[in-house]
Amino acid sequence: MADKPVRTPGPDHPITVEKNPDRVVVKAAGQVLADTRAALSLQESTYPAVQYVPLADVDVSLLERTAHTTYCPYKGDAGYYSILALGEAGVNAVWTYEQPYDAVAEIKDHVAFYTDRIELEIIAD
Repeated sequence: MADKPVRTPGPDHPITVEKNPDRVVVKAAGQVLADTRAALSLQESTYPAVQYVPLADVDVSLLERTAHTTYCPYKGDAGYYSILALGEAGVNAVWTYEQPYDAVAEIKDHVAFYTDRIELEIIAD
């Protein structure tokens, strides 16, 4: 990993991770992929907040691990899953940082979903 740049969040590129107080439900093709009250909301710079759902609250039988990976200098190496019910549209639609950098360590054992491929519902209590 020596050839990969590692960056620390700061004033020029802030990242915050906070517990989402609401219920988060993720659906695809009419199937519930996840239903949790333990999602984490990751806000990175000026990007929209991303909901990271505990893997324990995801129906992993509806997903298939892929060999696809990407790298973020702020978060680390990401692995991917496909959503089987979506066919080609579901390929690499879910990602996870299995060994995230310390600045975002809370997202370990969580997954996030490309919101243009799933239905994401945040239900306030």
